[in-house]
Amino acid sequence: MGYILILYYSHNGNTKKMAEKIADGVEMSGLEARVRTVPPVSNVCESSQSDIPDKGHLYCTQEDLRESLGLILGSPTRFGNMAAPLKYFLDMTGDIWLNGDLIGKPAGVFTSTGSLHGGQETTLLTMMLPLMHQGMILAGLPYSEQALHNTQRGGTPYGASCQTGKDFNDMTNDESDLCVALGKRISSLAKLLTIHL
Repeated sequence: MGYILILYYSHNGNTKKMAEKIADGVEMSGLEARVRTVPPVSNVCESSQSDIPDKGHLYCTQEDLRESLGLILGSPTRFGNMAAPLKYFLDMTGDIWLNGDLIGKPAGVFTSTGSLHGGQETTLLTMMLPLMHQGMILAGLPYSEQALHNTQRGGTPYGASCQTGKDFNDMTNDESDLCVALGKRISSLAKLLTIHL
């Protein structure tokens, strides 16, 4: 029937863990979850990255993005914005924009941060901007998700978030539940929108 692309960058593994929880939610809703990452950006101009990572999820291709039924985009916070490797990948999607390949497809966003006020919401909002330019239909998390009322660290109506780092090693149950809920929501919306295309 198709797949939801979960595209993320992760430096320490926390955003990767979120991506895998979101994938669980997508698959609970009956669609395939295709989890992909992007290579790091080198500060050495002559350096290049292999096409296949040594471990973990495969690198995303333009075709992965173009052929998806929906997109869930994730990044750690970097001064209230997405990390450079993810931004670099998105900057290379001009042909997809020109062709309108993502118009009308649902999208959501997620982030991880090392501090409570580490720019979770601004990172989520800035990740939405290129998706709006692509013509995607953005969806967050509604307050019918009980975990939004209970969470003490991460979780916003703009998308899933978590606080990990030196003080916390892993997501809370609420943060994990919101990741699963985001996957279910985008998957369900993709199925509805596909019927009407």
